[in-house]
Amino acid sequence: MPLALPDQLPAIERLKQENIFVIDTSRASGQDIRPLKIVILNLMPLKIITETDLVRILSNSPLQLNIEFMKVKGHTSKNTPIEHMKAFYRDFELMRNEKFDAMIITGAPVEQMPFEEVTYWDEITDIFEWSRTHVTSTMYICWAAQAGLYYHYGIPKYPLDKKMFGIFQQTPLLPLEPIFRGFDSTFRQPHSRHTELRREDILACPELTLMAESPESGVSVVMARGGREFYITGHSEYDPFTLDTEYKRDLAKGLPIEMPRNYYVDDNPEKGPKVTWRADGNMLFLNWLNYYVYQETPYHIDDIH
Repeated sequence: MPLALPDQLPAIERLKQENIFVIDTSRASGQDIRPLKIVILNLMPLKIITETDLVRILSNSPLQLNIEFMKVKGHTSKNTPIEHMKAFYRDFELMRNEKFDAMIITGAPVEQMPFEEVTYWDEITDIFEWSRTHVTSTMYICWAAQAGLYYHYGIPKYPLDKKMFGIFQQTPLLPLEPIFRGFDSTFRQPHSRHTELRREDILACPELTLMAESPESGVSVVMARGGREFYITGHSEYDPFTLDTEYKRDLAKGLPIEMPRNYYVDDNPEKGPKVTWRADGNMLFLNWLNYYVYQETPYHIDDIH
């Protein structure tokens, strides 16, 4: 089944060129089925790139998904045209009374700041709280995972000596859980962050379940509330060239950055990336949508609580 996206969203044409089946809202309105309603709170600065990454991976679902985009009122994007924001995003306050089958909250370029110093901290924690009664299952990614675990469960983040940057092999600790159905004994996941969570903090909290980890990149997947919350420290949604772009950007700025690990063919940037994580990422998102959203959400969306 296709994704139903807002009319004229830039990601539509890009993904059609990749032979991915998407339809716009006008066509979707003529189909007599109950699509899943998904909201994406996009906190990344290059919003169109993040939109495309997430829409691409969600498009592999056999379910019809209606995608909407949310923004925080307390932050104005400097890297995305204001016309795009007005056309495709709504402030949280305008969506507060709606309910959604699923929510994705992205990372944000603020991970080295204390949480309370983030300018939109009060608003985003209001959204975290709202999601618990208005969304069937929420996926927190990267910084959002750290922020959500800190707000809901008091889990701290810790600075790293150097950026965790590359593709790292993860091990499912509970391989029989539905989120890992169809997985091999290990899976790969991109990481790009300057801070970390620690397994001992997760294990010490009885409300949290450590689902996957890596000896190199640490905590990977954490589950709470029986699957109504997933905290993902990596970026399974990344396209093949995202880490390459980040690496070359930081080099050009003269920032201290090491080559992403386990990423380039023969560790040679001139040979381009060796793509090893996309099948794993697709399976992670598909399992989440199927087993923790579609199988759990009520048919009447207003019954979510």
